[in-house]
Amino acid sequence: MTTDHPGGVAETIPLWSLTDDSLVEISEDGSLVVVTRWGEHEFPHAEPLVVESLRRMALGPVSLANVTSSWEPVEREPDLEGELSWTAEGADALRQVLKELGGSVVRSLGLADGRGPLLSVIPVVLAPVFAPVAIPATRPIRLSRFSSLRSDADGMGLESPSARYRVVLSQPWAVHVAATLATAKSVGEIVITTGIDRGVVGAIVSYLVAAGVVQAAGENGRFAEDDDPELGVWSPDELSFHTTSRTWRPGGPADLAGLGNPPVVKAPTGEGPSYSLFRPDLTERAETDPTLTALLENDHSCPEFTESVLSAEQIGEFLFRGARIRSIGPAHLPNGPAHSASQRPYFSVACLYELELYVSVNRCSGLDRGIYHYDPLDHRLSLVNDDVADLDEMLDIAMIGGGNHRRPSALITVTARMPRMASVLGGGAYATTLAHVGALQQTLYLVARAMGLAAHAVPVDAGDRVDRALKLDWPAEVGVGECVLDLPVDAVGE
Repeated sequence: MTTDHPGGVAETIPLWSLTDDSLVEISEDGSLVVVTRWGEHEFPHAEPLVVESLRRMALGPVSLANVTSSWEPVEREPDLEGELSWTAEGADALRQVLKELGGSVVRSLGLADGRGPLLSVIPVVLAPVFAPVAIPATRPIRLSRFSSLRSDADGMGLESPSARYRVVLSQPWAVHVAATLATAKSVGEIVITTGIDRGVVGAIVSYLVAAGVVQAAGENGRFAEDDDPELGVWSPDELSFHTTSRTWRPGGPADLAGLGNPPVVKAPTGEGPSYSLFRPDLTERAETDPTLTALLENDHSCPEFTESVLSAEQIGEFLFRGARIRSIGPAHLPNGPAHSASQRPYFSVACLYELELYVSVNRCSGLDRGIYHYDPLDHRLSLVNDDVADLDEMLDIAMIGGGNHRRPSALITVTARMPRMASVLGGGAYATTLAHVGALQQTLYLVARAMGLAAHAVPVDAGDRVDRALKLDWPAEVGVGECVLDLPVDAVGE
């Protein structure tokens, strides 16, 4: 056994606690209410053992065996991993309460040294099942290919989007064991590699496997996720993004209070000239525009870019109809703080409108070539970059993304001011932003069609080129999409 731990203690102890966001309320008549992220749980006639156990669990990890020391045990089989051997009424009641609160019950593993948990297993779903079992000493085990390991407020965070728990590795022994599992190893090999006591390694591994962040090979020596066709279509990054954006888990933005209430409109940047844009008469347009059905039934394929020249009037009408600010006023989410909001032609949650539009002008009568920022309130374009190389690079990535051999007449780049979203939506901000990009893109597509133009999203491999060309303050403002604007081939007779 390794000797780098005080006293060489190797006995592991299961510990129980409630998640940090849980609140235990005990009334004088013994009734119990537990408020969790999943909802409120009422236990009007809770057993004294239940009340005392949850009271202590709310304070931090505890051994339930210690909690029961003042209750008289009865002859019965051990329960809950050998910890509950108390009176039948108290044990059964606590078992049922812990099951009901499963989505807020943290399972930790400690040593008999008073130094706190080696690791903690924290649920991220409403009703997870945690059943650690001993892993055979020669069975290959490894981190799930979806698992990620990064710094956490209380240690190293280990999580996988396919798991029902996230794990916090609080002590070096737990970190060492997890770090060895980048490649498949057995418990015996981990003991040799780390020098940690076999019993401790076995207990840590059993918790990691039960949490779902570590995989144990089957009898055939293969790992189940490697042969799962449904998991095979997901990359680790995409599945992680999907999972974390659909469930607002701990570990999100650290300081939302410090964001304040970001402005509705981005403050002007740069010292380049600005241009007031054309404002169409929408009453007149309503009389001549095609119907919504006609617009929706048109082909949505990416257009063939032409050598045509747009007019400043066309760009002005396009932006006015698709992205301008119609009004500004207060708004708020249900039970949320108030924030300044605006009304625009496309959808945005709580009228936050975090998206910004930049126009890379290639061929346009009335506007010089360059990269411009659109002010949706004053309906103006302001030059942010007149560097020819940067402009050409932006147009080239649009040409390649659109599968064309010509540069488009103009490129609309959509960015997002993330503090604007995060100040209200926290960890769900980016996923919601992508939904807004889709809503804006559909609006721009329909507006272009109504005007006899062609607008279409193009997938680009932008890297940091967009940030540099648009002079963005990354990561406060990030590029999230591109849309080309041109004349359709049939409009120019090609």
